Amino acid sequence: MQVDWSTFWPRVVQASGQTVTMVIFTLIFSTIIGTIIGLLLFVTRKGNILENKTVSTILNILINIIRPIPFIIFLVAISPITRMVMGSTIGTAAAIFPMTIAASFGIARVVENNLVSIDPGIIEAAKAMGAGKLQIIFGVLIREALGPLILGITFITVGLIDFSAMAGTVGGGGLGDLAMTYGYQRFDTQVMIVTVVLLIILVQIAQFVGNYLARIFLRR
Repeated sequence: MQVDWSTFWPRVVQASGQTVTMVIFTLIFSTIIGTIIGLLLFVTRKGNILENKTVSTILNILINIIRPIPFIIFLVAISPITRMVMGSTIGTAAAIFPMTIAASFGIARVVENNLVSIDPGIIEAAKAMGAGKLQIIFGVLIREALGPLILGITFITVGLIDFSAMAGTVGGGGLGDLAMTYGYQRFDTQVMIVTVVLLIILVQIAQFVGNYLARIFLRR
């Protein structure tokens, strides 16, 4: 049975809005959490300004455990926690919780890798000028790594669009749910094509915005 597009487009618009909502809110929350974890990973490394082997080891273990798990499995595995925190495992809001956890640890590793690439001489120069630990973290480390960090977060954003599609297959709403319910289960190729095209467009927009912002900060 083919879809009547004259009445189906509002549903497409709604699903697109749900996907964008999932991605934007997840990006905001995971960037904040992931940046904090990434900074902690870096500054607690051996020989760094807040060296702490216990904190560094625990964070590394957590990241190495969570990151390799395929998101669709992770989504199902933590569903009891999602239900406890969000009150449900179905819907856009419920999907944001596991997406945020998964993305946070990905961003944390991106942040750490970019901070490691900073010339240690810059940090030593800041210390020599009397900069405190917080001044070094926020005034030197983040500022020096900001351009590459934006590129890394752009990469994560593209992954979040993928996450949102997978979340849709298990009741998270959005374009993934639309593709499964009306495209795959009803064998409607047109719906599948439309959802795939919309996802590609979202990826291109995210990549363009990320590249544009990165160029601005890399020039500074």
